[in-house]
Amino acid sequence: MQFERPSKIQEISLPMILTPPYKNLIAQAHNGSGKTTCFVLGMLSRIDPKLAAPQALCICPTRELAIQNMEVLLKMGKFTGITSELGIPADSANYIPISKRPPVTAQVVIGTPGTINKWVTARKLGMSYMKILVFDEADHMLAESGFQDDSIRIMKAIVKASANCQVLLFSATFGENVKAFVTKIVQDLFVQDYNQMFVKKEELSLDSVKQYKVQCPDELSKIMVIKDRILELGQKVGQTIIFVRTRNSASMLHKSLVDYGYEVTTIQGALRQEDRDKIIKEFKDGLTQILISTDLLARGFDQSQVNLVVNYDLPVRHESPTEPDHEVYLHRIGRAGRFGRKGAIFNLLCSDRDNMLMSKIENHFNHQVAEIPSWNSEEDFENALKIAGLL
Repeated sequence: MQFERPSKIQEISLPMILTPPYKNLIAQAHNGSGKTTCFVLGMLSRIDPKLAAPQALCICPTRELAIQNMEVLLKMGKFTGITSELGIPADSANYIPISKRPPVTAQVVIGTPGTINKWVTARKLGMSYMKILVFDEADHMLAESGFQDDSIRIMKAIVKASANCQVLLFSATFGENVKAFVTKIVQDLFVQDYNQMFVKKEELSLDSVKQYKVQCPDELSKIMVIKDRILELGQKVGQTIIFVRTRNSASMLHKSLVDYGYEVTTIQGALRQEDRDKIIKEFKDGLTQILISTDLLARGFDQSQVNLVVNYDLPVRHESPTEPDHEVYLHRIGRAGRFGRKGAIFNLLCSDRDNMLMSKIENHFNHQVAEIPSWNSEEDFENALKIAGLL
């Protein structure tokens, strides 16, 4: 898998994860820094290959991330003989009523909280032999606006059946409220001692990725910037992900770019499961170069060929749309520049509200984002990509 040396998170956390007495761990690390390797190695190291029962469980917020983590597990565990199963909503062709499915005997289970909870409730996924529980994107899994209820139910089921199970909580972001809640939950439910690693928010902004803001006079000019500047130049440097706030924006932008002759694919939560899987596979295989996405893919999606990220809309908090979602912003920009590679981010601003949101993001991370002098100057965009080390 071409590992030469461990990243900082791997160097610090792997001894904590792999060394008895197997303490719980709450760990924060930069996007693209190798967190998945840490917990996959942790899971593989604890399995008794002779025991045909679930011994490691990894919970992820989306099916795409669960599938991606499973791919890493299969690569790293290729010669171990360890068995694994995905616990995600089945597509229509493969659906089996839960009452008819056999009990899970796979040694590692990776899935989404809703499906895992159904399996646990129906007594199809036993917890008696569980040695290690991983929450990937743990801040989202335990936030009130995320999957808190399902996640806590799963934790309680494990504590009841296997009190000494090791718990690993990984994420690139932990807001203060979630950090306090996560720490409390780990202390209250899993009484044993635990380790924690957090990163100061000022240090989270990715140095290998160059961020820019582009002042656009109106909505149409945002589309023109993408079409005539970013994608024209972007074809020379790798793949591009364009983030939008809503499904409607995704459909509108998709139609506009297709009308201009670009081959783009769009992914959002309303698609059928099998369509989502096909779109991701095509993008990962390099068959498509441009992907429009809602925040479904903001977290954890790992594709090393992505060098450009465009924020067509800046991310906002659902409960208060005048406030930016700092964590989602950080996750979005983390799709470029994976594992220290070069990348560029273009934030398209076209209203006072956009500028206010951008200003709040800059203040939060204590990081001034450079401005492209003119939205319709090819030279300015070329210079931006040169500064980012992409041209």
